[in-house]
Amino acid sequence: MEFNSIDPIGHEEESPRLFRSHRLRRGIYILPSMFTVANLLCGYYAILAIFEGKPEYFDKAACAIGFAILFDSLDGRVARAMGTNSEFGKQFDSLADVVSFGMAPAFLAYAWGVRALASANTPDALHLTQLGWLVGSFYLGCCAWRLARFNIQGMAPGGSRFFAGMPTPAAAGMIASVVHAFKNPVQDGRVSIVWLSLVVLLGLLMSSTVRYYSFKDFQWTRRQPSLAIILLVLLIGSIVLFSQIMLILIASVYLIQGITLLVVRTVRHRMASRHA
Repeated sequence: MEFNSIDPIGHEEESPRLFRSHRLRRGIYILPSMFTVANLLCGYYAILAIFEGKPEYFDKAACAIGFAILFDSLDGRVARAMGTNSEFGKQFDSLADVVSFGMAPAFLAYAWGVRALASANTPDALHLTQLGWLVGSFYLGCCAWRLARFNIQGMAPGGSRFFAGMPTPAAAGMIASVVHAFKNPVQDGRVSIVWLSLVVLLGLLMSSTVRYYSFKDFQWTRRQPSLAIILLVLLIGSIVLFSQIMLILIASVYLIQGITLLVVRTVRHRMASRHA
């Protein structure tokens, strides 16, 4: 009888290897979802903190939204790096984003910028409260619209360098950074109007087609110049030590760069049309 084609030792080792491989694949798919769950829980905690109604809890809610942005950026990068992108993961991420970058910032914008003035019980305060409700619902609707459009259309035409419309984490980060920087709720009706105008602008930018840089073409796994590493370390250190100034500065620069690029492209297009 021939035993050359039989390898009992190899056969016995094959099953544990397949089992370990199956466990690894399952763990890889779970890992991005864990970051998505962390994002969702941060949004949930932010809403609970807002309900407390105290200035220190508003800051905690803003910080929770900031951590949600961090987890949201990690889940996509981990999924792409491990090749575990899935339709389930994309839909799950969008649902979590509606909570963390839609509902939580909308509640925070109203509670921090309007609710303190509602206690005056005057007609102007009542109108301002109603306006705050309307603006918050508008922002939430634009956030959901932006996420649904992204799931269908994806990035802006021409590759993955730009988003079509302001990303929802960036809009939420703008609201959270302002609250984190100033902390105390708005007590002036004129400031409240300016605040609500900013929230409306963020909603319009999310639902627009204004291009915003995605940073997806930056190769984190490739070798980078030493100067770039030093600058990155300095940036992280500045955010940790001077978070109130740095976060609102970063959020404002990102907001403005999309509008600036739109203006530059429009001017170039008109100049090219005239010369043609």
